[in-house]
Amino acid sequence: MPVHDEVEEHVHHAQNPFDKTVAGSMAIIAAVLAVVSVLGQHFNTEKLLNQQLGSDQWAYYQAKDIRRYTAQATGDLLTALKANPAVISRYTQDANRYKQQSAEIQDKAREFERERDRAGQRADHFHLGEILLEIAIVFCSLAILSKRQPLFVGGVALAVIGGVIAVAAYWV
Repeated sequence: MPVHDEVEEHVHHAQNPFDKTVAGSMAIIAAVLAVVSVLGQHFNTEKLLNQQLGSDQWAYYQAKDIRRYTAQATGDLLTALKANPAVISRYTQDANRYKQQSAEIQDKAREFERERDRAGQRADHFHLGEILLEIAIVFCSLAILSKRQPLFVGGVALAVIGGVIAVAAYWV
């Protein structure tokens, strides 16, 4: 094929409305993909942060529980030794205070775990949406290469499903 004819063919293909429609759709899908990807990473980071905060609270809970046990054991020992009741009372009050603080810390740790789970579910939704959007771009690319409209329709359908799944993350 002469060069002139080949150039004319490329110019003709570049003006093909199907290619323009698919390329424009791919650009939109890619923009949505970028947003979904960033939001997925955001919620994944939030999940990890809440996991760490929860772990810190559980460590704090253990420290308070050890203090409670130590105060209780010291009070028991002083009681057995028939020590000054004021000293025994102080250790009993400490043990009760540590027990109350432990319960509050435990509640806070459980709240961080609930937040972690919520962020994890949201991240999973965004990641699934991201996968479907990436597959949609592949389908659209194949549609341009093969000039087959069913691939384009499938790509758009996957993009819509991926977008809906990502948006649904806010109601999880």
